[in-house]
Amino acid sequence: MKKLLFLQVFFMSVLFILCANGKADTNKSILDLKDFKICLIGKDKDEILNNIVQVLSEEIEKRTHITLKNTSEFLPDGNCILITNIDSLSSIYEKHLISFTIEKLQQLKPEGFAIFNEDVQGKNRIWIIGKDNRGVLFGVGKLLRIMKYSKNSLKIEIPINIIEAPISPIRGHQLGYRAKANSYDAWNIEKYDQYIRELTFFGVNSIENIPFQDDQPAPLMPVSRREMNRAMSEICKKYGLDYWVWTPADFDLNDKEKRENMLKKHEELYKDCPVITGVFFPGGDPGDNPPELVLPFLEDLSKLLTPIHPNAKIWLSLQGFTTAQAEFVFDYIRNKRPQWMGGLCEGPSSPPIAYLRQKLPVEYKLRMYPDITHNKLCQYPVPWWDIAFSSVIGREGINPRPVQYAYIHNWFQPYCDGFITYSDGIHDDVNKIIWSAMGWDPKQKVRDILIEYSNVFFDSAIAEKAAEGILALENNWRGSIIDNGAIEGTLKQWQELEQEGHLEQNNWRWQMCLVRAYYDTYIRRKVIYEQELEEMANQILRKAEEIGAEKAMEEAMNILNRTVTKPIAKDLKEKIIQLYDALFNSIGLQSSVEKYKASGGERGASLDYIDIPLNNRWWLEDQFQQIRQLDSEGEKIKRLNIIAHWEKPGYGSFYDDVGNTAKSPHIKRCEIRYTNPAEEAWQEPTLWWFDNGKTRKRIAWLSSLEYGEAQYQGLEPNAQYILRITGLGKPQIMIDGQKINNPDEKGIELGEFKDYVVPSESIQDREIIVKWTLPVEDLKKNWRQQSRICELWLLKQ
Repeated sequence: MKKLLFLQVFFMSVLFILCANGKADTNKSILDLKDFKICLIGKDKDEILNNIVQVLSEEIEKRTHITLKNTSEFLPDGNCILITNIDSLSSIYEKHLISFTIEKLQQLKPEGFAIFNEDVQGKNRIWIIGKDNRGVLFGVGKLLRIMKYSKNSLKIEIPINIIEAPISPIRGHQLGYRAKANSYDAWNIEKYDQYIRELTFFGVNSIENIPFQDDQPAPLMPVSRREMNRAMSEICKKYGLDYWVWTPADFDLNDKEKRENMLKKHEELYKDCPVITGVFFPGGDPGDNPPELVLPFLEDLSKLLTPIHPNAKIWLSLQGFTTAQAEFVFDYIRNKRPQWMGGLCEGPSSPPIAYLRQKLPVEYKLRMYPDITHNKLCQYPVPWWDIAFSSVIGREGINPRPVQYAYIHNWFQPYCDGFITYSDGIHDDVNKIIWSAMGWDPKQKVRDILIEYSNVFFDSAIAEKAAEGILALENNWRGSIIDNGAIEGTLKQWQELEQEGHLEQNNWRWQMCLVRAYYDTYIRRKVIYEQELEEMANQILRKAEEIGAEKAMEEAMNILNRTVTKPIAKDLKEKIIQLYDALFNSIGLQSSVEKYKASGGERGASLDYIDIPLNNRWWLEDQFQQIRQLDSEGEKIKRLNIIAHWEKPGYGSFYDDVGNTAKSPHIKRCEIRYTNPAEEAWQEPTLWWFDNGKTRKRIAWLSSLEYGEAQYQGLEPNAQYILRITGLGKPQIMIDGQKINNPDEKGIELGEFKDYVVPSESIQDREIIVKWTLPVEDLKKNWRQQSRICELWLLKQ
């Protein structure tokens, strides 16, 4: 109630002054800021505040070519942007007439700010008043997000009445300088400084680095890791931010020599860095040490950390821990109440966040470590992602997913004290901004955040259109790529924006959105074309008995090879290549292993997969070679007939490529989630990555379900049916609740058929429900070796 009363009184006081000057109006008007000065009030020797003023001045000049003069003198007779914090403001309150009282502003929460305008005797002022230096920084960021820019023009809508403070105290992102990243490893110190600065526009107060882990060669690094570790700490000090480090032990902590070497690395890091706020030790992923070894190691780290950085804390995640190991940690915390511990982090493969919150004593904080960087084989996959996108874009392709990640953030936010996200590159920039903004205020609308994003990073003239374009990019990945005709519309949106010509060519955020629009459309057209070619080839194979096996295979292969001899959309492909080259030069995004030194194919190297088949051309080519080795024409024709009818088993029979959103009509699934994102309403398909992404396996075997349910209706009660599967291992199958597996049966290999007779009593009601789960013995296996189903047939005999 006190806060509400304060807000009411505050706004009424501002409104009263506006009315007194004849400016009160329900309609917005435009204030020209071109001739304003920036005035830092109070502590002109405060380095952080001066840096913040520099941020405002430089960022305005970049967008408008206007240089606003800076001053440390209060200018009662001039138009100015007044910047201060509450402590500095008190020293000038009695000297200058202003429209608020110190007592009211004192009620601002930490890191909060007030921004408003006033007209005093015809002179306009815009106030940015922070509760503290961070409040000033975030107030400047907010102002940058709402001003209107064009060349030689700087304006803002008035009246401005903004009072804000963040909901979550920890709001940050991991920007690890390591070879595995798909862009950060190419950055110099200036690029890190600029990107960290831009993240603060949306309220980021924490940056996490990876100082040691990942020792693979890094050919693109302009400076040593030690130098960058120190530089990132200095950048955080410059802006008054928290600096965290992620430091796993991916070795056996029983190894005394390696343990001692790691302690020495930590001590060197602590001495190098002017600021360290948090040391995050993941319990797993990577690492496989039990808590009995982990906790003593963290105690030893604290003895090195605390003398150098007295306020720094050590944080632990329980990733990969069993329930017994998690309980061991909680017993330790409850009994010892370690002063060096800041709290726990919840991340991929951690125990449920509600369990962590319930078990953790209230004096310790709980921080999320969400994966916002990966698209598949990850914590939060793209729901039922089309296998074509999965095959060419991979885990770390450019992935704006604003609506999904806003939902995920808001589901978990009440449990935790904030987040520092897991990111391995610049490709997830939109996702970072969404998490940052939602961590500040979860009630914000996604579209509004994207408009501010587009305004400050693109151009005010196209802010709303670009925001719609980003939302459209997320929708490109919903459902079947062939059935999603909106993909073509998304490209048209971005092409129209491109033709308006508002942006400089080296704007990497713009380049990322643009290349995604072109890439998505190119892949869609390629899928349509190549699948049509495969169907034409299958039609030829169905004539094998008439024209002969060899001629059928030769003609079919000629048709399939048209994708090479008569490629489509060459203009789109060329544009994609140009944009990826521009992205490497502008921000170091590595879209190719060979060309741009990406650390691996799945690390965003989507340019390397632009030409892979999106039908079964490679698999068919191999099959034809095998068929040619058969002894008789009859055997050859039989095999060709199986291939030709693979996905079309005939009237009264059914086929499902169970993990393919476009070809699984009988599989029960939930593509849009309205439930706990950590607990799938229905199993998501696993989208596999074989042979470094250039596998010659049948496309249906690149996705699977380890658990699942299929429903078949319209069956004939008097017919006999066979249930056929492809997959791996021994999935436990039930038909209408009745197990049909033989416990002693041999498991299948990928590509083999396994047939089961459907009990006749199950089809008397003309429908069956097929469910499958993992066998008990698979529960202890690595997930890559667990049983799964790739394809299902219900074959009428």
